[in-house]
Amino acid sequence: MSTDPRLPVPSGSVRPQRNDESFPNIWQELLWRGLIQVSTDPEALEKALNEETVTYYCGFDPTASSLHLGHLVQLIFMRRLQLAGHHPLALVGGSTGMIGDPRPTTERGMQTKEQVADWVRSIQTQVQPFLSFEGQNPARMVNNLDWTAPLSAIDFLRDIGKNFRVGTMIKKDIVASRLNSDEGISYAEFSYQILQGLDFLELNRNYGCTMQFGGSDQWGNLTSGTELIRKVEGKSVHAVGTPLITNADGTKFGKSEGNAIWLNPELTSPYEFYQFWLNTADADVAERLKVFTFLSRAEIEELAQVTAERPHERAAQKTLAWEVTSMVHGAEATGKVIDASRALFGGGELEGLDESTLRAATAELPYTKLSADDFDDGLDIVSLLVASGLVESNSAARRTVADGGAYVNNQKVTAPDSRIERSQLLHGRYLLVRRGKRTMALLEVA
Repeated sequence: MSTDPRLPVPSGSVRPQRNDESFPNIWQELLWRGLIQVSTDPEALEKALNEETVTYYCGFDPTASSLHLGHLVQLIFMRRLQLAGHHPLALVGGSTGMIGDPRPTTERGMQTKEQVADWVRSIQTQVQPFLSFEGQNPARMVNNLDWTAPLSAIDFLRDIGKNFRVGTMIKKDIVASRLNSDEGISYAEFSYQILQGLDFLELNRNYGCTMQFGGSDQWGNLTSGTELIRKVEGKSVHAVGTPLITNADGTKFGKSEGNAIWLNPELTSPYEFYQFWLNTADADVAERLKVFTFLSRAEIEELAQVTAERPHERAAQKTLAWEVTSMVHGAEATGKVIDASRALFGGGELEGLDESTLRAATAELPYTKLSADDFDDGLDIVSLLVASGLVESNSAARRTVADGGAYVNNQKVTAPDSRIERSQLLHGRYLLVRRGKRTMALLEVA
């Protein structure tokens, strides 16, 4: 079994998650990985993380049924700190999810309480595998609905709201941008920062939590908690803002034409997920390895060198795709994805692919639906090639067969009078038709 870090690790041999022991402490590793954009007191944070056991939290609001790649940064951040011996609190916001943090341009639509509760359960299930809930520093899952639901409006205003100044609140970047927009901002979303501040206060009181982190675009919400604790408890606590991940050309990472890359395999298939990482640009791949994998500095630097010297090998991209897809979807699913990629281009057996992987792998191919009646006596290869759209005429189809360029389910068809039988259908309904090396189409018989 190869252990070369430039190659994908074989299925069933997931690289152990760990922090890099080449750094003097976890804070220095986080800096090297580019995960710290802003923090309340860097020197005090480094000292605390190096000398104490810190209880920290990150919040995930159920504003959709699934987390996406932006949340993955925070999940891995939580895991790194836990591996360094610190105590994680994973907060899924049953109450804040009913309001939603303000977006830069428009108001969020309100979801029903039942919908939010369903999304809370879904996201808790997604968060859980990234943390250990056993051992000496076990993680704990918390829901802010537990302390906000019993709180009356009067108590909320008297005990919490009185500690916030409107002048300070409207200066927060996100609030200021909304106030200057045509949309404006509702009182509900305006109050979101108070609710997040309350979360930090409750976690500090009940669990001794002294550190919160999230995306740097949430800095105003993060510091609401540090300020509230300072005023109410007279304590100094910490906040950390992680950078928003962008591509080298400045475009937003993880979205293409408005489509997020989700962690839920039903929304973004493991095949699509793997291909996303595999298509990382050379200019971005080293930084992605730092942020999204537990590879050591030496391994990442070696992969960066290989990319510079032999970019055609795509070694860093293959490693990145394996590491992250295995972390999110497991080694077995990732192995199936790799098998599907090989099979799709003639390097493996299509018959061994499960139906969902086959459909995901062929989702971008030209697609044609045929009637089951066409297969009563089989369908000749010439008609099949024409039906697939890979050739324009029967004569072109015959030339393709004669030239040795016709394939059905990766099997070369050499006789122009060959008939494709119903028994050859993948999962009883699909055919992958190929002309030449890489021009393909999917046919479904229904």
